[in-house]
Amino acid sequence: MLIKERCRKTPPAYGKGLRLAVYQPRAGLSGTAAAIERAIGQLEAAVRIASGHQAQLISFPELYLTGYAFKEKNPDAHDVAFGCDGPVIGRIREIAARYRIAVLCPYPEQAEVAGRVRYYDAMVLIDQDGSLLKNYRKTQLWGPDEQRLWDFGYVFAEEGEAYTTHRVNGFPLGLLNCYEAEFSELSRIHALNGAKLIVIPTAADEWAVVGGRKTDFPYPDATRFLIPAHAFENGIFIAYNNYAGVGFIEADGEMVEQVQYLGNSAVCDPYGETMLAARKTEETMLIVDCVPADYGQTHPCRTDYLKDRRPGLYGGLTAGKVEYEGYCYPQPPEGIY
Repeated sequence: MLIKERCRKTPPAYGKGLRLAVYQPRAGLSGTAAAIERAIGQLEAAVRIASGHQAQLISFPELYLTGYAFKEKNPDAHDVAFGCDGPVIGRIREIAARYRIAVLCPYPEQAEVAGRVRYYDAMVLIDQDGSLLKNYRKTQLWGPDEQRLWDFGYVFAEEGEAYTTHRVNGFPLGLLNCYEAEFSELSRIHALNGAKLIVIPTAADEWAVVGGRKTDFPYPDATRFLIPAHAFENGIFIAYNNYAGVGFIEADGEMVEQVQYLGNSAVCDPYGETMLAARKTEETMLIVDCVPADYGQTHPCRTDYLKDRRPGLYGGLTAGKVEYEGYCYPQPPEGIY
């Protein structure tokens, strides 16, 4: 594993910042019980390394515990999904407590919501004492394959609020998931809620098998423009956490290549600059100190994007439907939101 650091001699004091470890693993087999066991073993090894570097939080990529790729015609994601309060997440909580480090661990969730069983592209934020701070469900599902496999998160009132702020080492942070990195509204909501860091697990690919064939061009690299821009316009840190290498599924007893990941894990600072970044094929751990006091103002005369907003003019942003070039995009069809 390659380890890249941008840290002080000592980790940030309570409430002043956060030492963040972003683990970019090499992808492997997805969608099986064996994949889960491999992922847990890999997770503990990464946690041990991050703890040795005095990291206060470690993050993992989207759907880490099973892998992201699933069979095209069989939603076997549902076969390996599990509950937030079950034994698998219990093991992750035990690891976090054993090494005294907070853990952000994505997984496929099965839960009973609004009277029936539903399936979510989810993640848990676990504090260093093993307590559960947040079970977050993806709200913006990408493309027909994700929308076939997963339910939209936060459709029903019983799920609570989506974009909440949580403190690790006394430092406020928010969570987003993959495609959600590309919605400026979501980063802005977190910033307005007081988050100084957003951590975004992802599974962005160079190519993938979608609808039975390989895609023709890579997924847009959000770390080139969007994430630096969102960090700058909100004056916060944003971390993006991907896989490296090729991911497989098992089909007819054989390992079949399903996706080649971009491996573009990175952390951007409040100036919109990249603090550290990983390369496509390398298993990498990025370890950075996120300390707002290291950064001054970005404009003369104390201009501030958040304070200078005029939200009374922005009602169109919350319209129930958006018509664009002849297409109409509705909100998720069921529930109250």
